[in-house]
This record gives sequence, structure tokens and C-alpha cells, in this order.
Amino acid sequence: MSLAQRLWDINGDLGARIRIHDFVEGLGNGSLPVESFKRYVAQDAYFLEAFARAYAFCLANGTSRDDLYDFSELISGVVEELKLHRSYTERLQIDLSSVTPVAATKFYVEFLLNTARRGRLGETIAAMTPCMRLYAWLGQSLARTNVAPAYADWVKTYSDPGFEALAVRLEALLDKHAIDTPAVRANYRRAMELELGFFAANL
Repeated sequence: MSLAQRLWDINGDLGARIRIHDFVEGLGNGSLPVESFKRYVAQDAYFLEAFARAYAFCLANGTSRDDLYDFSELISGVVEELKLHRSYTERLQIDLSSVTPVAATKFYVEFLLNTARRGRLGETIAAMTPCMRLYAWLGQSLARTNVAPAYADWVKTYSDPGFEALAVRLEALLDKHAIDTPAVRANYRRAMELELGFFAANL
């Protein structure tokens, strides 16, 4: 079993808790209040900018030409996510120009960037992979249900095969650059905990 799969399985308890969280359920059945979704979009846009910067640290610390290509394309994937958020902002009149991060967002951003600044590539990837794998898994899981129109675009984005391909690419980089150490396990676990906190904070 790959390291990426092993870490995902180990943290399946948190994945299950996130999947049945009222925020995620509300995305699928349309019951999530619009104001909650608007808060989430603003906070997530702030987070994604930091996520892109963490990828840039990975690119700088890469060890091969393939790493350069892989991390460049993963950064492009974040840019595409931000474009999705921009479409929400136009439709729902969300101002992203002066977002103040809530505590959950701030904790997650600080964790990512502090980890990335240390320059230990495998540990940084371990901190980033849960976000990609979790969102792909949530999107695919929700897509198998009777999705309400309200947030169908969100489900479509994260259940798309293109997003799954990005998650798989990052997992392959985790397998390539990380080894199964306490630090790698701790970073993966912490990211999953922060994902749960992020959804909870925006409900």
C-alpha cells in the first residue's frame, strides 16, 4: 500500500466526521444557508491563496525537472479553483478584497506556511495532500447522492475527474518525497483536523 493511501486510511475517522458534518450535508441537499456559503467562499479564497504559496515553496524545494512541472500544474489547479470562487462572488455579491480570516482559517494558513518555510518537502506535501484528497472524496461522495441545485456547481467541481487527477498527482509526489515518519503522520493528521475545523467555523 502506498504511503498516501495508508495515511488516508489512518485518518478515515476524520474523513467520516467531515462527510456527515452539517456543512457538507448542506452542500449536497441544498440546506446550507446562503450566508454560511458566502462566508465559506470568502474564507476559502483567502486559504487558497496561501495554499498556492505553499505549492510555490514545494516548487522551490523540488529535486527534479518533473517536480517543476508537477508543482507548476498544481498551482494552476489552485488558480482554477479561485476562478470558481470569483464566479460565486459575482453571483452572490461577495467582497474578497478585504477578507479577515477567522481563527480556523488563520490556524490552517499558519500551519501550512510555517511547515512550507522549513523546506522539508515531504513534510510540506503531507500537510497539503489531505485538502486535495478530502475535497475530491467529498465531491465524488456527494455526486452519488441526489444533489440539490443550490450548490451543484461546488459538487461538480470537486467530483470532476480533472480534480481527482490533481489529487492523485499530489499523492504521487507524497509517495515520492515523503517517508512514513512521525512528522509526516502528524502533519497529515493536523491538516485533517484543520479541515474539520474550517467547515465547522463557516456553518
